[in-house]
Amino acid sequence: FAFPIQVPATESLHFNHVLITPFQIHCCAVQGQNYDYCVTVQILMDLTVDSFLLLSLVSFDLPLLQPYLLKNIIVCCFQEDLQVALSQGGRLLGCINEPLQEDPDYSMSHDELENLATVQRLLGQLDETETAFDDFWERHRTKLEQCLQLRHFEQHFREVRAQLDVMLERLCGFSEVSISPAHADHVLRELSSHEEKDVLDRALSLASEGDSLIENSHYAEDCIRPKCSELRGVCEEISSTLRSKKNLLLKAMELHHALEKEGIYLLACQPVDRCQSQDGAEAALQELERYLDTGPLHTLTDLSAICCQYEAVLTPQLRDQVEKVFQKQGSVQEMFEKRRVSLKKLAAKQTRPVQPVAPRPEIKSPLSSPGNHVMNELLETERAYVEELLCVLEGYAAEMDNPAMAHLIPSTLLAKKDVLFGNMPEIYQFHKRTFLKELEAYTDCPELVGRCFLERMNDLQIYEAYCQNKPRSESLWRQCSDCAFFQECQKKLEHKLGLDSYLLKPVQRITKYQLLLKELLKYSRGCDGCDDLQAALSSILGILKAVNDSMHLIAITGYEGNLSELGRLLMQGSFSVWTEHKKGHAKVKDLARFKPMQRHLFLHEKALLFCKRREENGEGYEKAPSYSFKHSLSMSAVGITENAKGDNKKFEIWCNSREEVFIVQAATPEIKSAWVNEIRKVLTEQLKACRVLLFHCPPPSPPPPSSTFSCSSSSSSPSSSSPSPSSSSASSSSSCSPSCLPQPIP
Repeated sequence: FAFPIQVPATESLHFNHVLITPFQIHCCAVQGQNYDYCVTVQILMDLTVDSFLLLSLVSFDLPLLQPYLLKNIIVCCFQEDLQVALSQGGRLLGCINEPLQEDPDYSMSHDELENLATVQRLLGQLDETETAFDDFWERHRTKLEQCLQLRHFEQHFREVRAQLDVMLERLCGFSEVSISPAHADHVLRELSSHEEKDVLDRALSLASEGDSLIENSHYAEDCIRPKCSELRGVCEEISSTLRSKKNLLLKAMELHHALEKEGIYLLACQPVDRCQSQDGAEAALQELERYLDTGPLHTLTDLSAICCQYEAVLTPQLRDQVEKVFQKQGSVQEMFEKRRVSLKKLAAKQTRPVQPVAPRPEIKSPLSSPGNHVMNELLETERAYVEELLCVLEGYAAEMDNPAMAHLIPSTLLAKKDVLFGNMPEIYQFHKRTFLKELEAYTDCPELVGRCFLERMNDLQIYEAYCQNKPRSESLWRQCSDCAFFQECQKKLEHKLGLDSYLLKPVQRITKYQLLLKELLKYSRGCDGCDDLQAALSSILGILKAVNDSMHLIAITGYEGNLSELGRLLMQGSFSVWTEHKKGHAKVKDLARFKPMQRHLFLHEKALLFCKRREENGEGYEKAPSYSFKHSLSMSAVGITENAKGDNKKFEIWCNSREEVFIVQAATPEIKSAWVNEIRKVLTEQLKACRVLLFHCPPPSPPPPSSTFSCSSSSSSPSSSSPSPSSSSASSSSSCSPSCLPQPIP
């Protein structure tokens, strides 16, 4: 801004004294001039002038600000500065006009008049600047909105274009020729499933959206219009390619059907099986004559016309097939004429003596029995299983040792072949060298195949180690599944499924055996090998149970001892558990009366473990639960009460003369009965062991007065002071501790 006078800007009273000396004030007073001076007004005027000077430096050069404004939305702050400057100017104008408002006869000095004119002019310029800025900001906001629309359009364009490229690539991969009607029909169905109209509709909708932006005078018309044209062009290309392939496939199917009709015409001249009787010969003759009447409909007449009509789909194989059909048509007519003469002779009525004979009893072919079908399925799937194992070991495991593939193996996979494949080589060798050959020996007597399973039941337990390693294998696979090594191996093997599907085959196979044995057992009732089949089925189910139990057992955490020292795992399952402790004559419950603990129990030969089940978040085997160890009871020191508190789903496990009682509730009475029976077996075996030790031990020396001996089996609780309510009616208890046997005194 250009000021007609120079207005010094001061920051304090000291600077005012520097600029205006007392002598100047005195001179003005001598000359009769009024030099009124107000410090507040002067400082306010100086501050306002500072703001105006700052705005003058900015100059509101809107064209120069445009590139900056497009990148910085904080330009809105300029509007606030304008409002502040306008308010300051208004206050300054009020201060200048204040003497006139107080005294209408007041006469302003020359400086005051100049200041008044300057402030009014500046306020007018600020109003004009504000108006110009508002206009610019409106244009800028519109441009920003258009810029955002453009960004959205470009993002959607990239997404749709990528989908169209994938769709076009898939379409190009489909063949427009076929080798058979079934193949042509399959390709047509695949084309229909990959048509993906949603993608085409989205692309056309996006092109229409671009046209709408152009109609609304978008500044990026040169960028939007080519993209709209490109989308429409690609959609048209895909649609035309799809139509072309469908038309060619339909033509191929038409040609195949024409050739098949000719093939049917050739096959129709071979009804020999039906001509063994007079009635059959007459029926065959009538059918043959009807077919000959429609012969022209089944005959291809012009080879060149066929080749011209189906030129687009004629592969070398199809062309050879068409030529062969034309070559055979000449001899077929003669064959039919000869067959017509033969049928007429057979159909002629002849009188022959007939000797009545008794019908033979129907003999059922053993090869067509259901048992043989199951046996064939067992052998075929076994051979396929062995081939799949070999394919995995040679196509993946062996390639991990191939130096040419070393650069494709990630660091997380190095030296982890045993983790990834487990004992699959051992499983393959067993099935290839032993089990498959022994199964093939029972091809003609499937009802006896149970013996084979029973003889190899110990060998089949190698699956337990494989299943126990499966969680580690699957975890490693998830870490490396996308690496180039596996993709290259899968490409070489031409597998549609990944390695993880083949690593699951052993688990599926050991499960499949019990299904096949059940089928064989169903069709072998009353046969010699029925008992062996039943025993084999029970053994396989036992292996599956052991595998399942071991998978749960390895998920236990927090147990400081060695689980293998606890003996075999007999049973495991989830229960609701209440605990009671007897202190003196009082019973104390650990938790609220009606709030049980949820515990997973593991029954071993030597101990009973109480664990808390914890669900894991993850996929596959990582989603399997884990078990936190909470408590254990030695089976040599426990007793059991079959019915607890009148509930047929509850039973009691107690120790130390019922000082510690665990009330266990099963999900069903059947589960409860199974557990009670199994615990009884363990306690009974321990009692027998105690008696054997007592029988074989030499007579001990008389124990000191303080020593005790306990080895009992009774029908009630060992504690008579506080019996369980159910113990008096329907309970039985057992308690035996080998450690309680008297020891000889040295």
